Amino acid sequence: MTSTDFVRPALEWLGQDPDPGTRAELEEILRREDHAELAERFGAKLEFGTAGLRGELGAGPNRMNRVTVMRAAAGLARVLGPGKHVVVGFDARHNSDVFAADTAAVLTGAGLRASVMESHWPTPVLAFAVRHLGADAGVMVTASHNPPRDNGYKVYWGDGAQIVPPIDAEISEAIDAVGRVDALPLGEGWTTLGYQDIVEPYLDAVTSLPIGEARELSIAYTPLHGVGGQVLSDAMVRAGFKAPVMAERQALPDPEFPTVSFPNPEEPGAMDLALELAASSGADLVLANDPDADRCAVGTPLPEGGYRMLTGDEVGGLLAEHVLKSTSGDGRLVATSIVSSSLLGKIAADRGVGYAETLTGFKWIMKAGPGLVFGYEEALGYSVGSDAGLPVHDKDGIGAALAVAGLAAQAKRDGRTLTDLLDDQARRHGLHATAQLSVRVDDLSLITDAMARLRAVPPAELAGRAVESAEDLAEGVAGLPPTDGLRYHLSGDARVVVRPSGTEPKLKCYLEIVIPVEDGPEGGVTAARARAVRDLDALKKDLAAVLGL
Repeated sequence: MTSTDFVRPALEWLGQDPDPGTRAELEEILRREDHAELAERFGAKLEFGTAGLRGELGAGPNRMNRVTVMRAAAGLARVLGPGKHVVVGFDARHNSDVFAADTAAVLTGAGLRASVMESHWPTPVLAFAVRHLGADAGVMVTASHNPPRDNGYKVYWGDGAQIVPPIDAEISEAIDAVGRVDALPLGEGWTTLGYQDIVEPYLDAVTSLPIGEARELSIAYTPLHGVGGQVLSDAMVRAGFKAPVMAERQALPDPEFPTVSFPNPEEPGAMDLALELAASSGADLVLANDPDADRCAVGTPLPEGGYRMLTGDEVGGLLAEHVLKSTSGDGRLVATSIVSSSLLGKIAADRGVGYAETLTGFKWIMKAGPGLVFGYEEALGYSVGSDAGLPVHDKDGIGAALAVAGLAAQAKRDGRTLTDLLDDQARRHGLHATAQLSVRVDDLSLITDAMARLRAVPPAELAGRAVESAEDLAEGVAGLPPTDGLRYHLSGDARVVVRPSGTEPKLKCYLEIVIPVEDGPEGGVTAARARAVRDLDALKKDLAAVLGL
């Protein structure tokens, strides 16, 4: 198909697009006869998968817009069938509220019941609402921590967890069968869910988690221009903590995310304002949520002054110990993903509970098995449970923040810090040091080519460590479904996993080195941490050279 062949589909799109903004955008592209831009927008389409849809806002099937969203809603309606109930939530990104209303109109027009949240609330509130209301599915309009020009469409099933195969393929096939959206019947009779209807029950659930008794703690917090600020503050106060001091310039939802390059607490610079606030206020703990508040970042004071942000694996290890101390009974299970630290498996063995390793993503962690009381992934995602189970069947940055605050408050009461708790774990299980090498690209073929090179010629060694085994995760490993990724086990108890991101144009590499800590004074852990920094830096450098990106 030549670039000029995209004029006809563009004109067909114009004829059904209900949005004057994207219509004007496309009319200008046609007026300029910008065939390259037409080919980019109409030569491909956003594919609906287990992460739903996510992409840049704009006109055309390869963009997030009202036509794309209405088609997705129509496909979901066809799979569910008339009479089924869907809860719809949305964040504060550009057009999120519009996409939520379009979804409700299409669903009700197809004979389904829709309940739409009246305001932009966190993703975990939506995930909770699906089960709390006994709904058949849920939709969250969010692009999480993607750049400002992106938006997305995440689908949950009746168990309150994100969809997994084959449901995603069924919805995708149904979407492909949808005709023009201007021919879809649209309804108006959906229910609006207020704060008392769904946020209050959510807060009741997460503040009932085992948090401990200590509450004396000062917290510096940022919602990173997202929707977590009010709900997190309400949760903290309801649980008995003082309201966090909030980074003022990032306190209110703003879809432009003006103070950060990327609204992701893992990205360089994103936590600067929160750390400055912590230093000026003398905070005992630093907390952050990503824009839809399903992730939680944690910072702790250093003995020499200043603060250090913990890795997702470090927080995951601390929360695992906390949950297993706070729960009881046989059949408990903890789970994490193949790219997260191997520490959780050792904690589970030490506590005599079950352990499962899943593919990357909370949709898989929530399917780990019965008795799940804790799940986490290294990308700052945690689901914290109790003997009653998990209140949210997805990652929950609010519930995790409460649990971390309880841990930090108890440590403060004992004259200790979260760093001291991490040192205890290192002495008991060895120092599990992790790091990530992430490469963002404009051309996705660069990632495809890099993966092909690694498969064709796997490295024999990295940073002086022999590659003892190389596993192609696309072939299915250890009973896991196939996925695009490679895993290397290196000599000296080290591991590397390389995989393309499922939600961003990135190639992500996950590194872990386990260093034994000898019995003795504090210096044993300090020396191990210094060695880990050197070894991980060397591994990053070698891996970057091998990738050639």
